[in-house]
Amino acid sequence: MIKVVAIRFRTAGKSYYFDPEDLDIKRGTNVIVETAQGMEYGTAAAPPYEVEDERVTKPLKKILRVATPVDDRQNEENIEKEKEALRLCREKVKEHELEMKLIDSEYAFDRSKLTFYFTADGRVDFRELVKDLASTFRIRIELRQIGVRDATRMLGGIGCCGRELCCHTYMRDFVPVSIKMAKEQNLSLNPGKISGMCGRLMCCLSYEAETYSYLNKNMPRMGEKVKLPDGREGTAQAVDVLHGKVKVMVYDGDERELLDFDASDLEFKKRGGKPKDDPEEGLTKEELENLSALEDKEPGEERPSEGKNRERKNGDRNNNNNRRRDFKDKDGKQKQRREDGGQNGGNGKGDNGNGGNNRQERHRRNNNRRNNNNNNVEKNNEQQDKS
Repeated sequence: MIKVVAIRFRTAGKSYYFDPEDLDIKRGTNVIVETAQGMEYGTAAAPPYEVEDERVTKPLKKILRVATPVDDRQNEENIEKEKEALRLCREKVKEHELEMKLIDSEYAFDRSKLTFYFTADGRVDFRELVKDLASTFRIRIELRQIGVRDATRMLGGIGCCGRELCCHTYMRDFVPVSIKMAKEQNLSLNPGKISGMCGRLMCCLSYEAETYSYLNKNMPRMGEKVKLPDGREGTAQAVDVLHGKVKVMVYDGDERELLDFDASDLEFKKRGGKPKDDPEEGLTKEELENLSALEDKEPGEERPSEGKNRERKNGDRNNNNNRRRDFKDKDGKQKQRREDGGQNGGNGKGDNGNGGNNRQERHRRNNNRRNNNNNNVEKNNEQQDKS
């Protein structure tokens, strides 16, 4: 076990382990630490505690000191300078006519580096922009492309629940969210109701996904045939997963009756493991396109279909390269054989008959063969004349 303290460098985001040594650190204590990016100003997310050795990346860096009032003032000055730097960078982006949206800027604590965060639909060639910014600020400049989820985490806001966004307040890492989670919770598949401020599926859909997945295994599907306690059969019309209630439509001749039952009182085929129903079943093509746009696709990530196409293209490219390489190797071997044949031509032993003297010998044999054929034809003609 190793004693560590988790330090966070932004309001929300991942925490990093540091060695507290003998410093008196509590939750919310501001500290100065040395990172791979330089000296940074961070805040303790929790008091020091012990973790397993496997969870720590060694060597574990130490906390330099608890932040002093001078450090606090310098951090405040950096925050003010970041606002001015962001304004100037936006002007430079307009001058260079780049398709990118600046989100935030960040100074290193010792002002040795300035980082700009931006979003864009694709790759952006910002080399000239970096040169312009470096000549303006006279420090090292870094432009980092982020996804819409990270951008929303930085900007913050109020969600549809009326509370501050989870990603901006306490979430450390983003979790994968799929349309299947929304359907298992019997939510409306309207993009406007299940998407967050980032334009992706709401992170809170994953909070109860495991619970709903477990409860749905003991509930019938909508429209499924069920057997009632009295032996009659009906069709499940509505399911209340949390209360374990099912509304069953019972047909008695021409009469229909809607009854409420506990799921435990009904007989139906239990769901084993992965649900058989498709979360996209019953949706139009336009609805599928709208819902697929809500799923995560950050820069650098690719959907399975795109990954397969890219693998196929890479495979074709590799095959073409191999063919070219084989052709070059074959051509080189033929050239070498011709050279060897030329050298061995004097002895009549060139490879595959490609030597210069071998070619002459081949022509001589052909001429002799033609002469012999002509002689045979003349002899036959003479014999016919005598007869």
